[in-house]
Amino acid sequence: MSYLLKSRSEPKLKKQASSDEQQAKINEVRELLGDLPTEMPGFLTDSTIRRFLRTRDWSTVQATKALKETVKWRRQYRPDKIRLEDIAEREHLLKKAYIADYLDKNGRTVLVTMPSIKSLVPAKEQVKLLVYNLESCTMSSENAQENIVWVVDFSGWTVSSTPLAESRQSVHIIQNYYPGLVGAAILCNPPKIFESFWKILNYFIEPELKEKVKFIYTNNSESQRIMADMFDLDKLESAFGGRNTSGIDIVKYSERMQRRDQTRNLRIR
Repeated sequence: MSYLLKSRSEPKLKKQASSDEQQAKINEVRELLGDLPTEMPGFLTDSTIRRFLRTRDWSTVQATKALKETVKWRRQYRPDKIRLEDIAEREHLLKKAYIADYLDKNGRTVLVTMPSIKSLVPAKEQVKLLVYNLESCTMSSENAQENIVWVVDFSGWTVSSTPLAESRQSVHIIQNYYPGLVGAAILCNPPKIFESFWKILNYFIEPELKEKVKFIYTNNSESQRIMADMFDLDKLESAFGGRNTSGIDIVKYSERMQRRDQTRNLRIR
């Protein structure tokens, strides 16, 4: 992908760069963005710019280009305006995607999705739910970089569960408009048939994101160790090898997300 290429005219910044070096890069991007930070102050924070810089190997030119493309998308899609009330209720009640009420052991937000549950709305509405969750996750911590652990439950999954076109669109949104947000993607108990689907989807996943994907099988001892290292098993759902069998209370979840929405309203004013 072209935007992953480093500009030869720019000095490469070490991954363990000092905060002063990082801030200098952030300030340079702000200058290159012109008036855009004033137009979208809630989005173009230092944290967001740093995240884009990290995924572009600290190239200010490439990060600026990616941010401008994202600003264009945000003007049209307005993800910051999506609230729980905008999500189709029948899709929300399926519990197909939700933000867990616990964090992983590194303090990262846990996003759970269950693609085997059949959606009752068009793909456009399903994508809106994804964007709503991603946008909500970006508000969890201003300074966190890779602050999402994405856990996907593949129990009962079939090829028809996740159309390839929809999957490509979701990957495109995550990689281009929320780069570096996902710290780990855990694919839990994918069936044998998923291998063929994964080989195709692999062509559209960039190396930086692909490295974060883990295949987990709850009946495998090594997988169990990985999950125990990452999560408090008393809080983790039993579907992922945890001891929590209560599941999500959709009423309490809705109330929690509505409170998040109110916080977002205050931050974007």
